Order: sequence, then C-alpha cells, then structure tokens
Amino acid sequence: MSDQMVPIFRVKDAAKAIAFYQRVGFVLEGTHQFAADLPVYAFLLRGNVQLHLSEHTGDAPKRSLAYFWVQDIDAIADAVGQTVEQAPWARELEIVDPDGNRIRCGQPNSGTS
Repeated sequence: MSDQMVPIFRVKDAAKAIAFYQRVGFVLEGTHQFAADLPVYAFLLRGNVQLHLSEHTGDAPKRSLAYFWVQDIDAIADAVGQTVEQAPWARELEIVDPDGNRIRCGQPNSGTS
C-alpha cells in the first residue's frame, strides 16, 4: 500500500451520515465500537478514496472540508440534485453532509492534470 491521507469527519449520527455518503457512491467497509453504548467509528471507500466518520467528540472538528478529485462529477451531481459549476481549473460542486461537513468535488478540465 502506498502512503495515503484519510480525512476524518465528525458526525453526530453515524448511520445517517453513512446513508448520505452511500448515496454519492461510497461503500461502507466497516464500523467499530468499543461497546454498544459507545460512539461509532466508520470506514468508507469510493474507488481509492477513503473517508472515516467518527461520533467521538475529540476526533475531528465540526464542519470540516475535504477536496475530492473525481472522474464523473455529473454522476455525483445527479445523486445529490445539484448543478456543476465551471471553475478555471475544474468542473466543481460542493456537497454538505447532515453534520455540516463539506466535500468539494472537482473533475479536472480537459488537458488539466
């Protein structure tokens, strides 16, 4: 495995957040709880991109932001009912999960890497 950086988003309700991210193509790889009455930590994957969701209060600040390069931004736009905007560097849109965390998605313009 090569080196990777994985964003961790703080969520209040892991089940609700997992359902949101599954709508835009993430797959739930698993969850962890030390006990049934303790916070949930979830592992999601979309292609080679990992995302972790945590109900633990100290794991991440509220309302974080991550940038996510994608190959088919139109599929994400369709899934969330949003319009893609054209920026000088990419076609972009921003999705906001139920806890206010934001993922800005970008599909590079033709000829841009």
